[in-house]
Amino acid sequence: MKFKSLYIAAFVALVGNGCKTKDFLNINTNPNQLPTASPNYLFTNALNTTATNIAGNNNGQGSGELGFYWAGQWSQGNGYIINTSQFAYQFTNGDFNYWDSYYDNLQDYQFVINNADANNQKFLKGPAKVMKAMLFQQLVDLYGNIPYSEALKGSAVLAPKFDDQKAVYESLITSLDEAIVDLKANPFTGSFGTSDLVFKGNVTKWIQFANSLKMRILIRQSKVSGREAYIKTEVNKIVAEKSGFIEGEDVGIGGPSFFQPAAGQLNPVYDRWGYDATGAKRALNNFPRPTQFLINSLKAAGDTLRLKRIAYATGGENGNTPGVSTKAEIAANYAGTPFGASSGYLPANTSSVGPSLLVKGDYNRPYIIMTASEIQFLLAEAKQRYADVTLPNTAQVYFENGIVQSFRVLGANTAGAAAFKGSGIQNYDWVASTDKLAAIAIQKWIALTNFSGLEAWAEYRRTNLPVLPQSIQVPEPNKRPVRLFYPNTEAGSNVANVTAQGNIDAFTTKLFWDVD
Repeated sequence: MKFKSLYIAAFVALVGNGCKTKDFLNINTNPNQLPTASPNYLFTNALNTTATNIAGNNNGQGSGELGFYWAGQWSQGNGYIINTSQFAYQFTNGDFNYWDSYYDNLQDYQFVINNADANNQKFLKGPAKVMKAMLFQQLVDLYGNIPYSEALKGSAVLAPKFDDQKAVYESLITSLDEAIVDLKANPFTGSFGTSDLVFKGNVTKWIQFANSLKMRILIRQSKVSGREAYIKTEVNKIVAEKSGFIEGEDVGIGGPSFFQPAAGQLNPVYDRWGYDATGAKRALNNFPRPTQFLINSLKAAGDTLRLKRIAYATGGENGNTPGVSTKAEIAANYAGTPFGASSGYLPANTSSVGPSLLVKGDYNRPYIIMTASEIQFLLAEAKQRYADVTLPNTAQVYFENGIVQSFRVLGANTAGAAAFKGSGIQNYDWVASTDKLAAIAIQKWIALTNFSGLEAWAEYRRTNLPVLPQSIQVPEPNKRPVRLFYPNTEAGSNVANVTAQGNIDAFTTKLFWDVD
């Protein structure tokens, strides 16, 4: 596991603590000892790194971006040579190495956990454990079996064993329970809430986020044989805890008080696909394009309010009127790109990623890591699958709330969500939908668009919904990636444990929760 981010954070902490020249030159200072980072500085840096690792920045693709493509929500603009690793599925263990950056980031959170007590910052242990659980789940969802119980131990364990992915999932529920205990026992004190880029020191919201993550972990296993009793027990435990879930707002990192109009300090989404610090459009603004399947599906359902927030009309954003399309925002002016198309779909005649994600000048939005809409759909599925769980509302109420929250986070008028009640439209109108679980899955897929690519891809693998067209670059109709290869960096440094995982086929070696 790498220590690069730890060293950077230590330097930031040193500068942030305002060391004076006379202190720096003090003869009692050991010049051979790395300065120790204060956990609060490192926690802030770790949160920012998490956002960048998932979103990416102008220097590289994040794990979430790959998810948008393989979930069938985005494709590639034809102003570029087609990326064959993503759209023809021609990739090896040298591609898509999110492993190293994730474990770097996890090492930062572990440092906070290990050093919080000694620095009288116990209030950081709970939030760090919550973030650690979120990242470990994402690693499982990308790679399957991973180093977990022996990971993050530095030089004490240089070649950590790989733990079974199902056992990691179970351990994450336990670790989130521990995080909640820590959160309740250790409220933030003084001005330390400013180090928390997520909830500004609000312990109740951290607990609700932990509960929401537990629902994500539990429902991901809902199709695994023999897990029903376990899932129901754990859901009932969450309800009995009484703190509830994140509702009516989203979980985001940063925001106006953190992101700044300077190079390297922008919201990572804005920085990668939007504009630089001077307002100049990034070349990559023309790269991700909403798919033809996505846009045509929204049109067919009359879901135009969300369409106009998910995408800009052809021709893109009006540079003189930020957040508004150059062309009239009518359904006819929205056109998607077929997944994997390499020609014929240029920026001028296709829609680009819309104002729910990119608006010129909005460099300081929080980077969203979980939406309230996703949580409502998790609760809807739990209630639909397990009618006797103690969740207070019906599956229909959660489902309809999920659509409302999707409108809200996209910036659409939430009153538009009510129009689908009684509309008779399959997978929109709860009463008319013949397959309730399919309706939940398809609405969740729509709601995750532009916000949670990793979740969208994971849910597509779990549910096989919606039924997506194959990439134009792939002749085999059913060939789709179900996971990533272990990266060559891990294969080189931890060869015995990687070899012990057997022959990994990224198209047939499914994760434990991917049973169909």
